[in-house]
Amino acid sequence: MLFNLQRYSTHDGPGIRTVVFLKGCSLACRWCQNPESRSRAREVLYDARLCLDGCQLCEQCVPHAIQRVNSRITIDRHAISERDLDRLETCCPTGALSVCGSALDLDEVMGTVLRDLPFYQRTGGGITLSGGEPFMQPEACAELLQRSHHHQIHTAVESCLHVPWHNIEPSLEFLDLLLADLKHVNANSFKQWTDGSAKRVMDNFRRLAAHGVNMTIRVPLIPDFNADEMSIRTITDFAADDLGAKEIHFLPYHTLGINKYRLLDMPYLAADKPLDNPELLDFAQQYARGKGLTALLRG
Repeated sequence: MLFNLQRYSTHDGPGIRTVVFLKGCSLACRWCQNPESRSRAREVLYDARLCLDGCQLCEQCVPHAIQRVNSRITIDRHAISERDLDRLETCCPTGALSVCGSALDLDEVMGTVLRDLPFYQRTGGGITLSGGEPFMQPEACAELLQRSHHHQIHTAVESCLHVPWHNIEPSLEFLDLLLADLKHVNANSFKQWTDGSAKRVMDNFRRLAAHGVNMTIRVPLIPDFNADEMSIRTITDFAADDLGAKEIHFLPYHTLGINKYRLLDMPYLAADKPLDNPELLDFAQQYARGKGLTALLRG
C-alpha cells in the first residue's frame, strides 16, 4: 500500500531523490507527523475548511456512513467498506474529502523513479523508501531497492526498525543508506510514547551494525519524552559505544502535522508547540561530537 510519491526531494538522503511513502507502521508515536501512514488500509481524510455548503455528493454516495449535520458532515469511519472508498475517491469536487492510500504498483513506481535518473546522476541522489514503515512491506521494499540498483540508482530507507529481523534482511544487499530512528533506549518510556518495544529496535540496530550497514542515526527530540540531557546521553552512548555509529542527526520536534489528526478525526497527544531550546540542541551536538560522532541538526 502506497500513500504518497514525492519527486525532487532534498531532505531524505543525499542529492535529489524520489521518496516512496509506503503505508503501515507498527508504532503509534504520539508525535507522528504522518498519522495517515499508520494504518495499512485506505482511510478517509476530511478537511471541513474545503467543504461546500449545501453540497451532498458524499452523503449521496455513501449515505449509510456520511451525514450532513448543521452544515458539517459526520463520518462513521467503521461503516465504510472498500467499495465505498472506491466511490469516495472521485466524488468530492473540492478535495475536502479524500481517500489516502492506493495499491502499490511496482512497475508504475519504478516508471516514475526512472524519469528523474539524470537528476540522480548529477546530484548523487536516488530513491528513498519511507513511510509509515517500509520494512512492513518487505517483499515490495526489497524489489524496489533491487530494481533501483539494477539501474545504478542510489538507494535509501527511512525506518523505525520496529519490525522482525526477517523483514529487514532481504533488503540489505540492495541498500546503500539506512536512515534509522533511535527514539529512546529506555523500555518504559519507549512503550509509553510509541506503544512499541525498545528491545526490538535496539536488537535490530545491533544486527545492522554487525552487518556493516551504512547507517545515519536520527533522534527526534520530543518534549517530555527524550528532549532532556539524560535521555540524549543514553541514546548517544548507545549509538557510539554499542553500534560504532559515525553520524547522528537530531531532529527538533515540530507541529507541522497536527492538522492531519483533524482530517482523520484523531486526538493529538503530544505538545502543541515546537521544541524551543537552543541550549539543549547545542548540548546534544557537543555531546555527540565528544563521542566521536558527526552530529547535525535537521528540520
